Amino acid sequence: MTRSSPHPKPGARYDEPRVSVITIFLNGERFIEEAVESVLTQDFDSFELILVDDGSTDGSTAIAKGYAARYPDRVRYLDHPNHANHGMSASRNRGLDAARGEYIAFIDADDVWSANKLSEQVAIMDAHTEVGMLCGAVRYWLSWNAGQDVIIRTGHVWNVVVPAPEASLALYPLGTAAAPCPSDIMLRADLVASLGGFEEHFTGPRQMYEDQGFLAKLYLAAPVFFSDRVWLDYRQHDDSCVAEVTATGRYDEVRRYFLNWFEDYLSKQPKVDPAVFKSLHRALRPYRHPILHRTVNRAKSVASLPRRVTAKIGRLLSSG
Repeated sequence: MTRSSPHPKPGARYDEPRVSVITIFLNGERFIEEAVESVLTQDFDSFELILVDDGSTDGSTAIAKGYAARYPDRVRYLDHPNHANHGMSASRNRGLDAARGEYIAFIDADDVWSANKLSEQVAIMDAHTEVGMLCGAVRYWLSWNAGQDVIIRTGHVWNVVVPAPEASLALYPLGTAAAPCPSDIMLRADLVASLGGFEEHFTGPRQMYEDQGFLAKLYLAAPVFFSDRVWLDYRQHDDSCVAEVTATGRYDEVRRYFLNWFEDYLSKQPKVDPAVFKSLHRALRPYRHPILHRTVNRAKSVASLPRRVTAKIGRLLSSG
């Protein structure tokens, strides 16, 4: 990938960045330089980069500190007290506490942005002041390791403002449309603050849903915008959180935890669209009412068969 934009000049001042870019990392030595370089070579100038170390024990700490030393007015290095590990959500919140921009963007340490990511996203957010979150289509990046890339559109409609809570119903994990990647989103900082940031109890394997915990709150609170533009190379590899949870067979455990938390969260809100409760209870049915769930799915399968087949099944059942 070619990057034509120069690095920021050491010593240059960026007192009021429009965008605060937050990179959280844990033992990210393998890829973090590529992620950081894709931020520093943006064709948009008004940003700061906050590197949040979640207790790394490899060379990524030195790499991040090196960038902060070279660009002290552009790049900052943070970690938790005693260099502890507190998880992805706590690290995102650590970065949010230090952020100064009106917009927030994240890039995880194994991903890469296109050079026009910030400039194009800021232009869209400026044009749609009611929108609380923006993201685009995503390149699921396999070619870095000799695979075949796949572009997946996030959301269910594109290039239009989506009112709340429509995205909650349409997108995974309650709906079927593709959910945003954290490294692709841009957020309004004041909205993030009003939502209380990220849910820090999504730790360990539950970190697979740490972004969904935050997005679930956001979808209820503000309109969102799904662009058809591609700004992110989302690196696919076996060390990712999603890959690890799936490989260890803990997906249903993690999903159930999220759904139970979201039910509790909704119960504490003053007003929620009944359709959201209905969709949530449908998602919870396989875990709380497994027999009913299997019966309903079996009935749907039968109903989808050709009429002559369902008639034959009916005769067999009645004769039994």
